[in-house]
Amino acid sequence: MTRNVCITAIDGQTGFLIAELLLKEGKFAKQIDSITGLALNPSNPKCKELESLGAKIVPHKPGRERMMVKTLKEVGCDTICVIPPAHKDKVDITIELCEAAKKAGVQNVLLISAAGCDYAEREKQPRLREFIDIEAIVLSSKGDPDVELGHSPCVIRAGFYAENLLLYTQQAQLDGTLPLPIGENHKFAPVALGDIAHVAAHVLAGKGKHGFDDRHRGQMMVVTGPMLCAGKELAEAASQAVGQKMEFENISEREAKRVLQAQADIDDSEKEYLLEYYSLVREGKTNYVATTAFHEVTGEQPTQPSEFFRMYSHELRPKKKVKTDDSV
Repeated sequence: MTRNVCITAIDGQTGFLIAELLLKEGKFAKQIDSITGLALNPSNPKCKELESLGAKIVPHKPGRERMMVKTLKEVGCDTICVIPPAHKDKVDITIELCEAAKKAGVQNVLLISAAGCDYAEREKQPRLREFIDIEAIVLSSKGDPDVELGHSPCVIRAGFYAENLLLYTQQAQLDGTLPLPIGENHKFAPVALGDIAHVAAHVLAGKGKHGFDDRHRGQMMVVTGPMLCAGKELAEAASQAVGQKMEFENISEREAKRVLQAQADIDDSEKEYLLEYYSLVREGKTNYVATTAFHEVTGEQPTQPSEFFRMYSHELRPKKKVKTDDSV
């Protein structure tokens, strides 16, 4: 049974990490015949690195479904990993990809979705709720006997990526604070992006009689981090990692917007998504942990917050203030 994988949005960090695992780790690489990456920005350095590892990078030009069908057929794609891109037209782009995969006869589809989308309200958290619409498009193929794509689906609802907390490193370095608009009491369980990539790699490399491994095929996997954290607990975990005291600061949504506006490399739709997720935390809709799928799929333990912060401790550690002598 061949396994020719196509990964969308491979120029983003999620797609890059999944592809890197499949190409570099032997237990995955031996199950994979080829990897093709669809890139909205093929000149991204991540694409060059993946090409050096053996991936084929194909420019993704939304709005040309017929060309996408042709591309998927030419590379012999039998498995597609759909990662909705950080883009204002996320839903339209993803729907087009799914329609192209149907017409190209792709059998296996893994969708990377978002935990919390089912709690989001369309008027209040539209960017989060978009993932429900995307899931519906992917899963609707299951009921169509004439469509190959419905035979072997899997959805991973990824929790809030812990890497998003690194957007506040400037505040951490300047005054030793972790400013988040999440309120004082409610909690959430940030997940390391590497853990999501690990689960995805297992699913994409797994094989069964009907496509994906029967343990994964048809599954809706919710994967969060292993620890529920309020702001103070996140700050404590960061303090342990950097070896210096860090304080949580509960900031307003307006202040959070200002911080995110300074992040020029983040798409506006992604900023909206982050602010919406923080609003879910404030509403008490993220007070849960979901690690069963991670344990079952990988056989390992997910990354603890203190472990995550330790990996990035050099970015968080407060900078020493330089004393100046103003005397003449």
